[in-house]
Amino acid sequence: MTGKLKMITTMLIFGSIGIFVKNINLSSSEIALFRGIIGCITLIIAGLLIRKVVRFRTTKKNLILLCISGGALGFNWMFLFEAYRHTTISNATISYYFAPIFVMILAPFILKEKMTWFKAGSIVAAIIGIFLIVGTENGGSGSNHFIGIMFGLIAAAFYASVMLMNKFIKNLSDHETTVGQLGMASLVILPYVLFTEGINIFNLDGQSILLMLFVGIIHTGLAYMLYFSALKQLDGQTTALYSYIDPIFAIVLSALILSEAFTLVQALGGLLILGATFINEQKSMKVAKE
Repeated sequence: MTGKLKMITTMLIFGSIGIFVKNINLSSSEIALFRGIIGCITLIIAGLLIRKVVRFRTTKKNLILLCISGGALGFNWMFLFEAYRHTTISNATISYYFAPIFVMILAPFILKEKMTWFKAGSIVAAIIGIFLIVGTENGGSGSNHFIGIMFGLIAAAFYASVMLMNKFIKNLSDHETTVGQLGMASLVILPYVLFTEGINIFNLDGQSILLMLFVGIIHTGLAYMLYFSALKQLDGQTTALYSYIDPIFAIVLSALILSEAFTLVQALGGLLILGATFINEQKSMKVAKE
């Protein structure tokens, strides 16, 4: 399988997760917990089959970063899944794509990167975009949409923190880092689930169990394997371009399968957010090449 085909497949898988999550009869925290457990086991087994052994010994700094970033990844999933429950998949997905904007805002403080006028303009455009989406009420349930979009933004903030922390993890392969973060995500979420929702997976019907397994094995284990494999075969510009298949496919699926409305104003807001991140990524790569 070529790198481009792997990346397209990965983005289509990621773009369909909202449809599955909406139909699993578990709380968002339980779905996040079992996604982490199943995904981690899948990656470990797959690693053994392709002789990619996970080393369980690393530096103390890496362990701390894996623990914190893994917890952030778990809460990122929880808030994203909660966003799916309160608003449309389109709104949740687009607000979640605010993560690169958060990285842009924090990079000067954490990574000591220079804040340019171009980056500042991208941030302003994305903020205008999110206000356009928040200000739109579908079906007269604007308050629910507002809560859902806020959950999506919180999920984006957690994912932005994972993206930043990953830059400080050294001497670990992408496979090892992902296995470690999935495992840590499950360990961090487990006490929260036990003290709040409890474990209810044994009360699920056959459909929900099948969907949960699909989310863990396909949307997590397989998708991450394909993604990191594709990264080694593609340049950064191609990867950034193909990553926008995810939100576009999610929006199309939500309209076709769930008949979710997506207004012209929301489309404009989404275009501002996705456009701001895309143009900034392309410009950053161009500067890096120079």
